[in-house]
Amino acid sequence: MMSAPPAVPLLAVRDLVVRYGNIEALHGISLSVERGRIVCLIGANGAGKSTLLRAISGLIPASAGSIAYVPRIGGDQPQAIHKWRAERIVAAGLSHVPEGRGVFGQMTVQENLSLGAYLRRDNEIHFDEERVFALFPRLRERRGQLAGTLSGGEQQMLAIGRSLMGKPHMLLLDEPSLGLAPLLVEQIFRVITTINREGTTVLLVEQNAQMALRTAHYAYVLETGKVALEGPAKNVADDPRVRKAYLGED
Repeated sequence: MMSAPPAVPLLAVRDLVVRYGNIEALHGISLSVERGRIVCLIGANGAGKSTLLRAISGLIPASAGSIAYVPRIGGDQPQAIHKWRAERIVAAGLSHVPEGRGVFGQMTVQENLSLGAYLRRDNEIHFDEERVFALFPRLRERRGQLAGTLSGGEQQMLAIGRSLMGKPHMLLLDEPSLGLAPLLVEQIFRVITTINREGTTVLLVEQNAQMALRTAHYAYVLETGKVALEGPAKNVADDPRVRKAYLGED
């Protein structure tokens, strides 16, 4: 009996190089994200984690290598997206929640959420708005409030909710717990797990390595623009190097 062919990853990065002028930030990184999984990237500041997400989402160009993604429309074959414009990548079902949240401070919560659906032409926008409010009840309470007056945690909720309004198949999250109190961190990670269980694949960059490794299925450790270690998240968490460098254990 013939075995089934291996599943095509939803996202495949191969030998990716990114340069800022004469400075090479990523040195031939390769990684894969399987459909329906949570994959985390951990590493020190300056390791290249945010640069990698920005390259995947089309915000900065790749200098070499490739990024392949299976778009939400058009079959099950991956397409090379490293030369696509950012809005085309979003339309293909890949959304990016950047570090720093990036909400529109002079617009209301409701208006920010509406902007998240600006590429959509279907009749289900209202249902997805209700889904966001179910995930983040505080946003419903503040739907008419200016985003710039929200707390840091509420702005992070809004940034994630706005991306979900695009109905992404895959969500790129850059430091979602940064600057948040521990209780809010727990809430944000519960929402990430819920989003994933409902069918959204997640690629997560996170300084809180303990929470990231506890939540993810698979993990990559980046060091100075290269993949230093990868494997199932539990195995990575048990690695003595990771326990010492990222989990604060001797």
